[in-house]
Amino acid sequence: MLTIPKLRHSNSPLFFLMAGPCAIEGRDMALRIAEHIAGLTDKLGIPYIFKGSYRKANRTKIDSFTGIGDEKALKILKEISDTFGAPTVTDIHESHEAALAAEYVDVLQIPAFLCRQTELIAAAAKTGKAVNVKKGQFLSGNSMKFAVEKVRDTHPESQVLLTERGNSFGYGDLVVDYRNLPEMQAFGVPVIMDCTHSLQQPNQTSGVTGGKPRLIETIAKAAIAVGADGLFIETHHNPGEAKSDGANMLPLDQLEDLLKKLVRVREAIL
Repeated sequence: MLTIPKLRHSNSPLFFLMAGPCAIEGRDMALRIAEHIAGLTDKLGIPYIFKGSYRKANRTKIDSFTGIGDEKALKILKEISDTFGAPTVTDIHESHEAALAAEYVDVLQIPAFLCRQTELIAAAAKTGKAVNVKKGQFLSGNSMKFAVEKVRDTHPESQVLLTERGNSFGYGDLVVDYRNLPEMQAFGVPVIMDCTHSLQQPNQTSGVTGGKPRLIETIAKAAIAVGADGLFIETHHNPGEAKSDGANMLPLDQLEDLLKKLVRVREAIL
């Protein structure tokens, strides 16, 4: 069972980090990113979970990049875990994916748009893996108690995590209500702030999701100040060339400076 997030609550000296590329685009890029982040987090003493989607299902256009092949990408995630000793997380979109993904990763993630899908959540919980449920853009923090109950009722030993990723604001923007973090922590689970997807600008007429990556630091600092247990940050060596969600990813070379600032923020509020 995953233990790192369970040991980290809002009064902890540090937070944990879920970070990596939006999608696994290939072995070399994934290992390169994982090595860089593992080195940074080890130096700063931040517990680290590598994030990478083995397949992307929620795409605007039918010809958008979806992945390099399920088992190929999942094997890369397993190699990263074995090489760097970091737990891994990936998202699943249909119930039948849970058992396959659970063979390779430590945390199964339920996408925000699917956070009400009972069979999907139950399938993830049945694997015994930790389950990270992203709060829907259409829900309050308090509403997520039902997602927590679905996991616990299905498999009481499964660890539950919840992730805040903003709420829809009009047709093409999101806004973060930081009241959701303590409201979800009241369920006795670690709560993560998704610092990159909360800055998306979805439903663009171009068919490609936009974003405001310059505000990642603002979102992250506020989340740590409020007491988030963990942060979720998608990052890439060159977001402009990323095959998925490049518009809201953090350039990898900016991560170290950001993490150092966040450690100081956490220390200041304790």
